[in-house]
Amino acid sequence: MKSAENTDAVHVWLVLWKAYRAVFEAANASIKHLCLGDSDFRVLEVLLHKGPLPVNTIGPKVELTPGSISVAVDRLEDRGLVTRKPCATDRRVHIVHLTKEGESVIKKAFAHHQREMEHLISDLPIQERATLIALLKKLGKSVDSRLQSCRKGKHLD
Repeated sequence: MKSAENTDAVHVWLVLWKAYRAVFEAANASIKHLCLGDSDFRVLEVLLHKGPLPVNTIGPKVELTPGSISVAVDRLEDRGLVTRKPCATDRRVHIVHLTKEGESVIKKAFAHHQREMEHLISDLPIQERATLIALLKKLGKSVDSRLQSCRKGKHLD
């Protein structure tokens, strides 16, 4: 059954996956003209909104592994968009800062991205957006809880 009334779990997953892919592709297209990949954009964006951060703090915030975050920061540093400075209290830690150029690039990129995302979901009224956010959070927490139980040796069912 392929009607809107089909609410079985596999159909929900398929609709969610297709929507995610479409939004993800549009989001990437909105930053492509800046020669920024998704991970680079996320690193710059978190630094713009959170300020300078230790390398190991950035990874979880942007969902990158320790190896991937190091490569992303190296790439951004090579482009002159970020710098790494030693932490004053712990020499093992390096703090990543936006450079002036990096701040300029991400401010423009984020403003453009924000406009594009707003246009992308303009068909959803505010109330529907709020409902969608609430439902996605509820789903995410529920699935995460089940996965945590599974990791502790319990089954998903």
